[in-house]
Amino acid sequence: MNRDILRIALPNIISNITVPLMGIVSTAIAGRTGGADAAATIGALSIGVAIFNFIYWNCSFIRMGTSGLTAQAYGAEQNKEYTLMLWRSLVVALGVGLLAFALQRPIGEFSIDFMGTDVEQNRVLIADYFYTRIWAVPAGILLFALNGWLTGMQNAVVPMIIAIMVNLLHIGCSYLFSIEGTMGLSGIALASVVAQWSGVVVMAFIIFFMYRRRLTSVTLAEVFDVKAMRKFFQINGDIIIRTFCLVAVYTFFTKASADTGDTNILAVNAMLLQLFTLFSYMNDGFAFAAEALTGRFIGAKDSVSLRRCVKMCLVWSFAISFLFVGVYVGWWKDIFMLLISPESGDVATLLLVAEEYIGWIIVIPLAAAMPFVMDGIMVGAARSRIMRNSMIYSSICYFAILYGLGWLIGNNALWMAFTMFMFLRGVFQFFMSKRLQDIYTDAM
Repeated sequence: MNRDILRIALPNIISNITVPLMGIVSTAIAGRTGGADAAATIGALSIGVAIFNFIYWNCSFIRMGTSGLTAQAYGAEQNKEYTLMLWRSLVVALGVGLLAFALQRPIGEFSIDFMGTDVEQNRVLIADYFYTRIWAVPAGILLFALNGWLTGMQNAVVPMIIAIMVNLLHIGCSYLFSIEGTMGLSGIALASVVAQWSGVVVMAFIIFFMYRRRLTSVTLAEVFDVKAMRKFFQINGDIIIRTFCLVAVYTFFTKASADTGDTNILAVNAMLLQLFTLFSYMNDGFAFAAEALTGRFIGAKDSVSLRRCVKMCLVWSFAISFLFVGVYVGWWKDIFMLLISPESGDVATLLLVAEEYIGWIIVIPLAAAMPFVMDGIMVGAARSRIMRNSMIYSSICYFAILYGLGWLIGNNALWMAFTMFMFLRGVFQFFMSKRLQDIYTDAM
């Protein structure tokens, strides 16, 4: 079982770890291109990234919905069904991506007004970043569909290769456009466009050559089968609501940081969140393993293997959490210093502010160990309603703490709300599934 888990988890960890590294590099590049005004540039980047997180995470239902259903079809050896899942996910992804691109003007203006500051220079920086990176959105959503299908097919190697390629290309192009060139934040955005479209093209070719003999011929009528599409959208509808809550939490995290009116707190929160992201993408590898294997064992009606899978995924998740606690206790300053130029006049101030809140980053890995794996289990079991309801309740708690205590303890209320939000997600899912007994029943 550990071999099965690591066979899926390790490639996902390797590919996932490049995402926060890309974010760290982007933040570092922004800090260096900002010159004496590094804090404002990093803050503008964090707001721009938050806007795209809102778009992308609300579209991640395509990956999750595709992965769970594909894994169950794979476990049951239903070749035609997982072929149809590939085409259905691509059709939905392309439609959503083109819609988002077509609505870029209202989305952009609303987002900048909602998230932006009153400083005109910052608004210009955010706008330049947004209207350049929007060209990458259709490609990013198509990658969700392709990654979800491959995860369901128990293939973690191809997504790893593509993720590494995309993120290294993004880092290289960001350096080329923003440091060697003179594009600033727009260069970082353009790097996303080049990297993600390259990833779509390469992944499509790989899937064609690897799976062309296993995929069956299907008709448009079968792809758009009303009953199958209704099930697909029913699951995805729950995931959309779940993801909307998640994105709202992250978006209001950045907004609450900006609303303090202190660019140092905005910049520090953005950089500390990068440290949490570094952990989350590492631990998410075991969520992917739980996702793929849960669906496979349910499809194969193997409840014994399913129980072992759940137990060992949780063990691995907590082990990674304790590892990161040790890393953050010992070396958070060293990691933090990678995000900003040593020559910047903001260094001493930003370090002083970060020291006030670093304790939350040390605690969060333990609070978030269980939720990541529970998410994977629910995706693999297609228990989207539990995911939806647990996220709604956790989000309510988040906003209650944020706005109930914000006036009293300031930025600490934001970090407390975020920590409790992570912890409660796992607790709610555990008890809503009757201590996972409902999931085990699906495999009988």
